[in-house]
Amino acid sequence: MARRRSSKGRKYGQGAQKTVASAMRRAKRGTLKAGRGRRASVKSRKQAIAIGISEAREKGQKVPRRPRRRRARSR
Repeated sequence: MARRRSSKGRKYGQGAQKTVASAMRRAKRGTLKAGRGRRASVKSRKQAIAIGISEAREKGQKVPRRPRRRRARSR
């Protein structure tokens, strides 16, 4: 009997995937905006994905928590 491997990768919900896909489409069209006042248009693919993920978080969709920042060690 084959054992199922546990995937330790991040898990994103279907709704989150759709939100990110929507953000990607808007970026291609040029209607996705970035920045505080949403004035600047998105420059890179990574930026569009990040905006899509943050929109999914705002909607309460299943998105992994943000990675915790490590503090720099003082010498």
